[in-house]
Amino acid sequence: MSPIIIIGAGLAGWTTAREFRKLDTTTPVMLITLDSGDFYAKPSLSNAFAQGRAPAQLVSTPAAKMAETLDVKLLAHTRVEAMNPATRTIATSQGDFGYSQLVLATGAQPIRVPVAGDAADRVHSVNSLDDFSAFHARLTDPQATGKHVLIMGAGLIGCEFANDLATAGHQVTVADPATGPMAALLPLEASAQLRDALAALGVAWHFGATVKSVNLATDAGAQDSALRVELSNGHAAHVDIVLSAIGLRADTALAQAAGLACERGIVVDAALQSSSPHIYALGDGAQYASADNRTLPYVMPIMSAARALAATLAGTRTEVVFGLMPVSIKTPALPLVVVAPAPGTPGDWRNGEPGLWQFMGAQGQARGFVLAGKQTSRRVEQAKLILA
Repeated sequence: MSPIIIIGAGLAGWTTAREFRKLDTTTPVMLITLDSGDFYAKPSLSNAFAQGRAPAQLVSTPAAKMAETLDVKLLAHTRVEAMNPATRTIATSQGDFGYSQLVLATGAQPIRVPVAGDAADRVHSVNSLDDFSAFHARLTDPQATGKHVLIMGAGLIGCEFANDLATAGHQVTVADPATGPMAALLPLEASAQLRDALAALGVAWHFGATVKSVNLATDAGAQDSALRVELSNGHAAHVDIVLSAIGLRADTALAQAAGLACERGIVVDAALQSSSPHIYALGDGAQYASADNRTLPYVMPIMSAARALAATLAGTRTEVVFGLMPVSIKTPALPLVVVAPAPGTPGDWRNGEPGLWQFMGAQGQARGFVLAGKQTSRRVEQAKLILA
C-alpha cells in the first residue's frame, strides 16, 4: 500500500500527521524534510535572545520522537527533486517513492532584495531553526564585540526581532522604505506608538530608506565591527550583522515544476486539494480558496487547515473554515493584537479610546481591530463585534 507522503516538517507538516493519526492509525505515512525534522515553534525564533534560549533549547520534540509517537516513516535531510502526478511518484535524494495522497507543506522562503557590496552574501534571514542557529552563532561570536544588528524591514518579524535583540542588550538599527513600523498592518497612531516604544529600548529607525550596500569594514572607523552598511538616505553604519526581515514568499518551485496551478501560492480549493487530484497543500505555501485566494502565514490558519485536511485524507472530504484569527505580535515594549480587515475592504481606522483602534466598514460595521498595551485583554470582546 502506497503511503500518504507529507513534504515538509514544519508546523503544517507535523500537525497534519498528528491530526491524521487521531483518525487513522494504520495507513502508512511518510514525512520527508530537507532539515532534521525536529519539532519547534517557529514564532519562538523572534523572541529567543531576550529569553536567553540557544537554538537547541527551542526544540520541543526531537524528530525521532515525533516519528515514533505518530508512527511515521521520517526521511530527514532528504531533498525532493520532482513530483509526477500522473504516476503518483516523487523523486528524492534517497530514491523514488509512490504515494496514495501527497501533502505539500513546503512553506515559504525569505524575500531577498538585491544589495550591492562585497559582503552582500553575509546578509542573514531567519526562517527556520537552521537559519536561527547560523544567526545565533554569528551574534554570539566573541569576535563580534559590538553586537550591532541592522535589520532590513520594519514589518511584523522585523519589529519582533528588534524588540528581542534590544531587550537582550544588542544595539539595533532598522531600515524600511515605509513611514513607520508595520505600516501595512497598523493605523498611523498605533505604528507611531510602536516606533516610540521600541525607540525607548534604544532601537534606531531609518524610515524612507533601504539598504544600498553591505561591504567588509576596512576603514579606520570600523573598530571591531565586520561590516559597513550604507543606506539609500546617505546614512552609513558599522555593524556586526545584517538581518533581512523583508517578508516571505510561498515556496511553489516544486509544485510549479510538476504543473500545478500556482499564483501567490499553490492554489487549493476549499478542501485544500490542488489542481491535481491526490495532491494537497497547506501552510505558508498555500493559496486558500476559503480565504479569498489569500496566503495565510500564521499559526491559527495552519491548525485549522491541518484538521480539515486530516479528515479528508482519512476519507471524509472536509472543507476548511477559517474563523476570526487575531494575531498576537511579540513586541513586549508595546504588546499588540491585530485583526486586519480583508484586503480591499472599504472603510477607515478609528481610535475610539487609548490603545483601541477599530476598522469601520462603509456601513459602519467593525471589520478589524488593533489592541495595544493593556487593551489586548479585550480581544474576545472586540472579536464578538466583528462576528456580530
